[in-house]
Amino acid sequence: MDFSHKCSSRRIVMGFLFLAMVGTGTPGCQDEQITPPVGSLRFGQLGEIRVTLVAPLVFREGKGEIQQILTWASSGAWVLREVISYRGLAGDENVRRNQGDPRAYAAAYASLITQLNETAGLQLFIPELAQGLPGPCPTGWTHVTVSIWDQAREEEATWTRCAEGTLATMETSHAGPDFQAGRVIQAALLVRDFTQGYQFTSTYLGSVPFGTLDRADDSGARLPEPRVFLSIPEGNPQSPTGWEAFWQAHTGSLLSVPPGVDWSREMVVVAAVGSRAEAGDSVEVRRVLQTGEGTQVHIFERIPGDFCSPAARTHYPVHVVVAPRTREPIRFSEIIVERVPCGT
Repeated sequence: MDFSHKCSSRRIVMGFLFLAMVGTGTPGCQDEQITPPVGSLRFGQLGEIRVTLVAPLVFREGKGEIQQILTWASSGAWVLREVISYRGLAGDENVRRNQGDPRAYAAAYASLITQLNETAGLQLFIPELAQGLPGPCPTGWTHVTVSIWDQAREEEATWTRCAEGTLATMETSHAGPDFQAGRVIQAALLVRDFTQGYQFTSTYLGSVPFGTLDRADDSGARLPEPRVFLSIPEGNPQSPTGWEAFWQAHTGSLLSVPPGVDWSREMVVVAAVGSRAEAGDSVEVRRVLQTGEGTQVHIFERIPGDFCSPAARTHYPVHVVVAPRTREPIRFSEIIVERVPCGT
């Protein structure tokens, strides 16, 4: 299924870039009727715009998804939240916030709101573009929602359409289910470009889906390094050697029952870094990447930032995740350390 927008993405983006730099001009497509905004302020001029994507993530028989929520306020502040999940279990979450001058982002926000209210080819407030989702998305496609909150009116306008890919890869040329869907996808792409940059890549780029079975700041198993559990040979439905013993040691109870895992097609990865001497240290699986030579698991250690003064405390942080079984051998990349601001 291929839905085409009557203006090319390149012409629209270049027109908007020109407007952002010099404050004048419109994109090249001029065949739409301009609908003037209601009231003295354009809708959303004071408020925020939010782009939400729910992208299916399927690996073999394992079904998961990536959620991306990008919120941009008229003050200039923006937040991007990404969550990867597997069979309904959230695996990992990553949050980015703007580090630059919010005044520059506020100016870009105002320009974008003007475009979405008034510019032919980009307008969202037209009769032909119904709010909500006018029809089902094709199987495997991403739900893309653009919401504009108007603070002065205390009203919200929301459009949902379908596209292929994620925030980094979707295009207006593959949008649906109606002809005007390209406008919604283009609006989402412009929000991405002017907050993340057009070369944006997802935190979970290339990862198979995974979900958290447990996350603990002090595991009783006291693993000195990461570990993977999978049944031998592939397809064996029996739990692998050491799994029950690990779970009992991890939870500190011989009566503890491990969570359900379909060992014939799934595996469990345990991110561990050994003992840590200060409170606040944590560890997490960030990506599970299948390559031509096997599988590479990326692990991140999060530690309190400078001047946080964490309390002294010996503990063994772990992150236990389930994922579709991938190609062997399974290797762990060098642990990447992230400093987390105090109170986060």
